[in-house]
Amino acid sequence: MSESLSGATTTGTVKGEDEVVDLCRDLIRIDTSNYGDHSGPGERAAAEYVAEKLAEVGLEPKIFESHKGRASTVARIEGEDPSRPALLIHGHTDVVPANAEDWTHHPFSGEIVDDCVWGRGAVDMKDMDAMTLAVVRERLRSGRKPPRDIVLAFLADEEAGGVYGAKHLVNNHPELFEGVTEAIGEVGGFSFTVNEQLRLYLIETAQKGMHWMRLTVDGTAGHGSMTNNDNAITELAEAVGRLGRHKFPVRVTKTVRSFLDELSDALGTPLDPENMDETLAKLGGIAKIIGATLQNTAAPTMLGAGYKVNVIPGQATAHVDGRFLPGFEEEFLADLDRILGPRVKREDVHADKALETTFDGALVDAMQSALKAEDPIARAVPYCLSGGTDAKSFDDLGIRCFGFAPLRLPPELDFAGMFHGVDERVPVDGLKFGVRVLDRFLDAC
Repeated sequence: MSESLSGATTTGTVKGEDEVVDLCRDLIRIDTSNYGDHSGPGERAAAEYVAEKLAEVGLEPKIFESHKGRASTVARIEGEDPSRPALLIHGHTDVVPANAEDWTHHPFSGEIVDDCVWGRGAVDMKDMDAMTLAVVRERLRSGRKPPRDIVLAFLADEEAGGVYGAKHLVNNHPELFEGVTEAIGEVGGFSFTVNEQLRLYLIETAQKGMHWMRLTVDGTAGHGSMTNNDNAITELAEAVGRLGRHKFPVRVTKTVRSFLDELSDALGTPLDPENMDETLAKLGGIAKIIGATLQNTAAPTMLGAGYKVNVIPGQATAHVDGRFLPGFEEEFLADLDRILGPRVKREDVHADKALETTFDGALVDAMQSALKAEDPIARAVPYCLSGGTDAKSFDDLGIRCFGFAPLRLPPELDFAGMFHGVDERVPVDGLKFGVRVLDRFLDAC
């Protein structure tokens, strides 16, 4: 018998649905803010919490610390047929920072308000971490083995590119993933209600690549009162303005084409990728994700220059979050250089590839059947994620990756808007739904 941080007592008779909310609240209350520079608390406390919950049901989890406090937890569950290829279920325990003053409820309180669990990480992605723990703990308590081996990975540092989490494990401990051929992770399996007869569940089969970059312009330093035709700030500001306002051309990838075809069928109207304003207006919160998958994007996010009001600095810098569609990296980089011009030096802060796989096979069938069993009006459809996940690292091992963290959501909830936003929250019923779907999925995987 054990006591959770939220005060709930668990025993061998507890079902996954009964403890998933407490697990999610416990994880949210562990501050794992990732500032990208090791200045945060790190993920060690969360890694130890996860390891304890797995050890309680008979697993032998291992904690891997790549840098002080930056820890990941990995465990393996033996399946009924260990000769079959294994499945990886991965999630990250770090979160982006949150300013408590901006929130309705404290971001690290894990409060339950309006039938939702509130807090940083509620949707990105301590909800999936909790659902995975809940399902695994229930199955192991009752002695229900999955059909094949399952590798569980609760990872550090995803929010800063995974260098100290997934990439560290893939590069230094690839034996942990021996025999793994497929994986499921975050930002997929969530619902979009079309009408009373149809709910689409978006399964991530592709994701954009990234170029997080620093832009630098060198100019001539001087006195602020004097004429200066070589002002680094002016040159950089103009270049950043051009980039921020630029509309990259629409490029329809295979996954986006499949999604649009499914959406067209669901809405009963043909969709033109070149004229998507009306369509996106019908998609509510997910329009923010879908709209960004129709083209490459480059968003200026940081500016820096100068140290005194009457001094023209000799250098100005900016940071840009660049994302490119699968198959369009070369075009993206060429467009960047053309837009920025010859005076701007561009260098990567972090870069990673785009991914795309097909929406077929036994694993996809298992997702579809599990969703349908819990929601009769469910239809699983493929989509492209505008951001990136730890799947990029696991792809290096030849693992076929999907985003599948099932949640049935109320139509009015702005799910996409809560990623890295304020007042992040996940419905209690959504967590319980996810546990049931994942349990069915593991039976069929």
